[in-house]
Amino acid sequence: LYADEIVIVDTGSTDFTKEIARKYTDLVFDFVWCDDFSKARNFSFDKASCDYIMWLDADDFLFNDSVDEIIRWKNSQEKCDFMMCKYVTKFDQNYKPTFEFYRERIIKNNKKYRWHDRVHEAIIPCGEIIKNNKIKIFHNKIKNNSKRNLNIYYDMINKKEIFSPRNQFYFARELYFNGFIQDAIHQFSKFLINEKGWEENKIEACLDIARCYQIQKEYSEALTSLFASFLYGVPRAEILYEIGNTFFFLKKFDNAIYWYRLAMEIEPSCDNGNFCEVQTSSLLPALQLCVCYGHVGDFEAAYKYHLISKEIAPNDEMVRYNDEYFSNTLGLNK
Repeated sequence: LYADEIVIVDTGSTDFTKEIARKYTDLVFDFVWCDDFSKARNFSFDKASCDYIMWLDADDFLFNDSVDEIIRWKNSQEKCDFMMCKYVTKFDQNYKPTFEFYRERIIKNNKKYRWHDRVHEAIIPCGEIIKNNKIKIFHNKIKNNSKRNLNIYYDMINKKEIFSPRNQFYFARELYFNGFIQDAIHQFSKFLINEKGWEENKIEACLDIARCYQIQKEYSEALTSLFASFLYGVPRAEILYEIGNTFFFLKKFDNAIYWYRLAMEIEPSCDNGNFCEVQTSSLLPALQLCVCYGHVGDFEAAYKYHLISKEIAPNDEMVRYNDEYFSNTLGLNK
């Protein structure tokens, strides 16, 4: 086993979670939920006695190759204070990651490393930090309690708690995820004018603002926000793909083609700590290019990008639809 000790902290389950957990460990504790994820995580860390702590949520899981890498690292001399590992929160039917980012995952058991923020909690990395892209933690969220996080932020506002730039960014995201589009734009904009905001979050804020404007069909504003992201870093595939989408919504297909093709030239990476939407440099622009070339009457190019998308994801629903279209309408694929 890769874990020398298993600590389970239950924050209010109503099923047989604790009874099942006790089959694997005696260290099962209750924590009275108080709308504060950091307090719950710090409580769990305080119960750990080993040199390093690896945290997992109830809906996280690992495959054997990641377990093998953890065991290899444990038996090596590669010590650190923080190990950042890939966190995969979206994946296809073959468990190929489509959305991933690095998170603090294996942390030296030292009382100076504490979780902060009531929601979207994090530990401030310091000391010797290493990144391990061979360890991937998959997050399979089943139950959706979308307003829980937003309500915590509202409670913070009612209690006049000071928002850090990070709080401001994630508050805006929760508004966006819950459909409060105009409020989200306002809060993202407040975050962007704060000089202390992290540049990676500013790039993401520009992307989310653009998506808000797309919902409202305000495409000029969406483009303005996307191009503003270039102030904070080298263009990412996510940004280029979304520029392509905006021109697609405007039915400016030649412009869309230009940006989709640029997106496919970018190698996705989350090395800067950013969220990485892997498919925005592969499957998604390929699918859109197939459609765009069809709109401009270049069916040879459309079919070319269909074959590219089919190679990437042959079982994707849109790929199968296009396959049938080319077969039935144009007599291809036979």
